[in-house]
Amino acid sequence: MEKVRVLNTMESVLANEQNLGSVICGDMISMTKKLKNVSASFDVSRTIVRYQGTDGNIYYGIIEGEQVLQLASGFAEIAQGIFNYDGVQVLLDDVKILIPVEPTKVINFGWTFAGHANETGGTANLKEPFLFLKPQSALIADKETIYLPPISLTNRVELEGEVALVIGKSGKNIKEEDALDYVLGYTVFNDVTARDLTKSDPQFTRGKGFDTFGPIGPWIVTGIDPTHLKIVTTLNGKVVQDGNTAQMSLRIPYLISWISQVMTLEPGDVLALGSPSGSCSMKSGDVVTVEVEHIGKLTNYVK
Repeated sequence: MEKVRVLNTMESVLANEQNLGSVICGDMISMTKKLKNVSASFDVSRTIVRYQGTDGNIYYGIIEGEQVLQLASGFAEIAQGIFNYDGVQVLLDDVKILIPVEPTKVINFGWTFAGHANETGGTANLKEPFLFLKPQSALIADKETIYLPPISLTNRVELEGEVALVIGKSGKNIKEEDALDYVLGYTVFNDVTARDLTKSDPQFTRGKGFDTFGPIGPWIVTGIDPTHLKIVTTLNGKVVQDGNTAQMSLRIPYLISWISQVMTLEPGDVLALGSPSGSCSMKSGDVVTVEVEHIGKLTNYVK
């Protein structure tokens, strides 16, 4: 993993102290200590959130407890390990969480869990990945709404809770042993699917590509092991999926390497790693939550 560089000098920190009047003494550690704490590699777990602030502007920030340390850095800088704080702290509850990244492409791997392959009529234990793409227009953030298409188009829309990774640097023909060095971090994904269309169409684009069919978020977490993450999906509070990335039939570094032989991976690209068994239909009024161990919960409303 690449090392993080923090650009703020001590002088800039002191200059920004006057902007921190809203911080209660004793409730937060000093900005100087915060800067010291983030001077680490991406091997250190860090939660990176993209949000709309109270001023209407879009920012990235680092979550610490209930607070967000606002960054002047954009995604390109963050992907290079540059965390430039602007001296502002906000409450997480006071901001609107957005999709964590705006990718050039959303790459989905299907049937990486044998149980899900079997329940959907797919092929279990593939030697090479089953591949499809989702458009960026499918992506929605935490707490946003999944809109069901008209019944004339599909009458069976299902949930699929997944782990997704976010690429941190450009790569082509990546070696498997180097693959995880290209990952910035991990997030939660719901591969919403019009199951009747994926069964009837010769390819998956229509059944996977409707607007709002790609809930993602709520943030990106760095420095975690993706090979043993528990995935639990609930529908209206009832557990419908309970799996673990340890059950995947294809290794994550292999998936990254394999797809990089086909297309160049760019910073911000999303690779959704596949769903465990338990995919089921959703209807208007439902609430679906995908929770991934060490990352968090992604909740969306169905309408």
